[in-house]
Amino acid sequence: MTQDASHQPYGTPEVPRVAVRGEARIEVDPEIARIGITVSARGTDRRTALEDLTRRNHTVLDLIKSYGDPVEKLETGSFSITPELTRHGRAERIRAYHGRVHITAELSDFTTLGELTTRLADLELTEVDGPWWALRPTSPAHGQARRQAVLEAVQRAREYAEALGARLAALVELADLGAENANPFPAPGAGMRTMAFSAAEDAGPPPLDLEPQRQTVYAQVNARFTMTPPQL
Repeated sequence: MTQDASHQPYGTPEVPRVAVRGEARIEVDPEIARIGITVSARGTDRRTALEDLTRRNHTVLDLIKSYGDPVEKLETGSFSITPELTRHGRAERIRAYHGRVHITAELSDFTTLGELTTRLADLELTEVDGPWWALRPTSPAHGQARRQAVLEAVQRAREYAEALGARLAALVELADLGAENANPFPAPGAGMRTMAFSAAEDAGPPPLDLEPQRQTVYAQVNARFTMTPPQL
């Protein structure tokens, strides 16, 4: 018995196949931005360090929450309270306690982002890192890139077939190789615009003018087609 041509992995002389890859790369404006906030405290005893850290943490959270809807996500990442030992002497004597709280905030309004980062950086012992620009997982840009990759695959296959005096007959397989933004929130130094601020002494700094970094979206597909017999 002969196997049907549609199940032959490499096609047949009567029903040859062509396999191609379609690729797309588009650039779009970011939809969200994330910043990291680190609140610190230092005290000669544990209770003082904890009280100062708690107070500053509440101040930061209240400030971020006051911006309402533009803040789409607010999360506390980690908390630590670490004793600092004296450098000299055999006894384990504690010199001070260091406390830290790490917070991340995700915003969709970039005008608000510039104002918020400046106000956060003006707070006592508060450090701000970022912004890290990104697209939402549901962004239409991902679908746009995928469609372009498929269209390129069809066009490439058609050109190969026409070079042989043939034409495409049917699609046999379409395999998605990934069509998402490679790093939604990369670490600092991974290609995103990054800044760091620390608290200043004078009050009322002007809002930062932040320029969003355009995002690159990739899509790749493998496609297999059958075509009419070539005219060799």
